[in-house]
Amino acid sequence: MSNRKIGMWLYQNGGGDVIQEKMINKLKERGIDTIPNLNLRYAVAKNGHIICDRKEESKFKLDKLDLFFSYNAGEQTQYQMYLYKALNRVIPMINSYEAFELTEDKFHTSFVLRTNGIQTADYKLCHRDDSYHLNKIIKKWDRMVYKPTDGWGGVGLTKIENQETLDMLMPFLNQMDLRYFYVEKFIDYDNTDFRIDIVDGQFVGGYGRKAGGSDWRTNVTSGGSVFARDIPDEVIQIALKAAKVTELDIAGVDIIYDREKEEYVVLEVNGIPAFITPEQEKIGIDYNDKKIDLIVDLIDRKTTKLKKNTNNITKRNKLEKTA
Repeated sequence: MSNRKIGMWLYQNGGGDVIQEKMINKLKERGIDTIPNLNLRYAVAKNGHIICDRKEESKFKLDKLDLFFSYNAGEQTQYQMYLYKALNRVIPMINSYEAFELTEDKFHTSFVLRTNGIQTADYKLCHRDDSYHLNKIIKKWDRMVYKPTDGWGGVGLTKIENQETLDMLMPFLNQMDLRYFYVEKFIDYDNTDFRIDIVDGQFVGGYGRKAGGSDWRTNVTSGGSVFARDIPDEVIQIALKAAKVTELDIAGVDIIYDREKEEYVVLEVNGIPAFITPEQEKIGIDYNDKKIDLIVDLIDRKTTKLKKNTNNITKRNKLEKTA
């Protein structure tokens, strides 16, 4: 099927520009044109349309696209997400705004996972003024981790070792004018995790990350490092289920092994997991082509379905007019 057009906003660093070019070429082979680098920062909404005005092109209506593929965590702003949500109401998105919004929030993600039988860290969400429950939980857990519900890359994570640490942290958190506090029980693990990539309900590949030095965070942005590791089938099945219940088309599921409870635990579900970098490919982690092919298949299927539905509506309207 031809005459399909999608918008794409994919990060350009770490080899993202090469990934984008490969994806555009593969989509072109299927009769799908791509408008790349569609940053909603430069879009405006008026009179039922979301319009992008770029110097290299004339104005066009984003709501007339067959699909929008948003894949850029590092440059996302509140304004862009606001338009992302509006655009999601009228055209297919990858990922959908609902799934993206869910997994951007650590509490809501853990809540949904646990209610669907997927083990996560024990957690507590309480009102900002409810110091009673925080004091009670530190005595029960011994150690816990404060997490901003909307943070990423390990930013803002604070390990609370004891009551004294909590007492020192509270004034700082109160100054931030937070509405609530979200904390997780600190899990006894070996300072490594699994990052599992899932696309369209299929396992793509995975690797390990290890915390750097004396740090306990495995995020690369926090000093962690990536290494090749075998992925147990149990870990793959957990990741597949986590992606399914959060309804993400594309997911990166972070899983660790709880040595105390002797079970795997989902630590986070990421809606924009980075592709493998050139540096990571050198150590044997290489499944970008598989991931690209699965994303192209997904885009092809979603836009084909949309065109069929649109054509059926058009035919039905014509029949009603001639009846």
